[in-house]
Amino acid sequence: MKKLDKLILMSFWGPFIVTMSVVVFIFLMKIMIFYIDDFVSKDLGLWDYARLFFFFSLITVPTALPLAMLLSSLMAFGNLGEFFELTAIKSAGISVVRAMAPLFIVAVLVSIFSFYFNDRVSPWANLKGYSLLYDIKTTKATLKIKEGIFYNDLPGYSIKVDKKMADAQSMKGMVIYKHDSRSYERGNTQIILADSGKMYTINENSNLVIELYSGTSYTEDNEQKGGTATYISPIASGVEAKPLSTKFTRNAFDHFKMVESLSSFGMKRTDEGQFKYHEFMKNIDDLNHTADSIKTSYDETKKNLLPNSQQYFSYNYKQGTDKTLKAGKWIDSLLTRPVTDSLKKEILTTAKSSAASMQSYAKSNQDYLQAKLKDASKYELEKHHKYTNALSCLIMFLIGAPLGAIIKKGGFGVPVLVSVLFFILLYVLINQGDKWVKEGLLSVPVGAWMANTVLFIAGVYFIDRARSDSRLFDKDVYQMRVKRIKSFLASRFGKTRLINS
Repeated sequence: MKKLDKLILMSFWGPFIVTMSVVVFIFLMKIMIFYIDDFVSKDLGLWDYARLFFFFSLITVPTALPLAMLLSSLMAFGNLGEFFELTAIKSAGISVVRAMAPLFIVAVLVSIFSFYFNDRVSPWANLKGYSLLYDIKTTKATLKIKEGIFYNDLPGYSIKVDKKMADAQSMKGMVIYKHDSRSYERGNTQIILADSGKMYTINENSNLVIELYSGTSYTEDNEQKGGTATYISPIASGVEAKPLSTKFTRNAFDHFKMVESLSSFGMKRTDEGQFKYHEFMKNIDDLNHTADSIKTSYDETKKNLLPNSQQYFSYNYKQGTDKTLKAGKWIDSLLTRPVTDSLKKEILTTAKSSAASMQSYAKSNQDYLQAKLKDASKYELEKHHKYTNALSCLIMFLIGAPLGAIIKKGGFGVPVLVSVLFFILLYVLINQGDKWVKEGLLSVPVGAWMANTVLFIAGVYFIDRARSDSRLFDKDVYQMRVKRIKSFLASRFGKTRLINS
């Protein structure tokens, strides 16, 4: 390896590692902020968060690689141009294309790695990450009781406190309604009023302890009939006296202790197989198999449309040699029959019913076939994106390296701005192509490769400009052009004024 290649590679790897880490972190924070509401008040351990961050970090790698390649190659050649090292290279008779050769090889290797990552690692990370995220989202929030508001997330209980103390355990003015676990129609079977109490967890947050002081317990007596009882509603602010058919038992206490399980608050892992249907969870082989299965089902349904539609006709028909439907000869005999009002009404009613049934049959099959085509397009689109995402790393290098040689600015200033603009362009083109494919306006290959095609043309143009040492982004070049246009217009319109005068 020549010293020139070592110099260029050393100027590349530093920015690449830094920008790759920053981009992964930014995308990871974007995802975490989007789902922040699902993490709040969840009693999760550090291991759960660590696994979630790890999986989503892997998910962001395919998106981060093209941007990191673009920014790092632009910074590498921008630094070489800013410190006149690129000028010295050109003066030694070495072309810009030759200087880009070592990074081109790196870009090819990164593209190969990206393809393997997209095909093998990303489906696994998506499956693990999103299944874990689903389990976290479905996990109940930890016990968070607010003053003056009934808390109903603890199964079988409604709890209200008047005031919470600073230690987050001691409380004043506690009201607890215990529901019948066998039937909610019976309402509150036990009501406990206490002047004060404590609530805390034991056994590694697996059990909740409720200690009450100086209170009264009202328990419904199921065995006795008749009499009256006091019905207390957990929604109303006061106590309402209402006659009931059962009696209750009243017990006063100085100290009362209850222990309840918090198993319903723990996170439960679901079967990951429930998420494997999604196209993001499949590699190329699985995508091909699924797309072929959908196409086979589509072809079979389309083939059976005509035979299955015969049930909606009241006469037999056959397909002629010209592939048109022809009725039997008995149709002519019907025309000779006298048409009475009752027969006419019967014919119209039957025809209307048959037409409505046939229309419904055709509409349902049309919707079914369109849904099948849309599903097949999704899987084929994801298969093409395995290749386009990998190739976009190479295309971003073809844009970043010549732009760095033209701009001749290093650091995180102009390179970051230019990189973000081209990355936004890539993102918009990819999403627009996907949208047009799903709407049926473009075929799957055209929509999937549209973004890479446009940016590849831009990369070839920038390489041509860098070879000719173009001053494409120099301000004085455009200032000179504006002055020339102004002088031309002034001379042209000045002569016109003289002729007219």
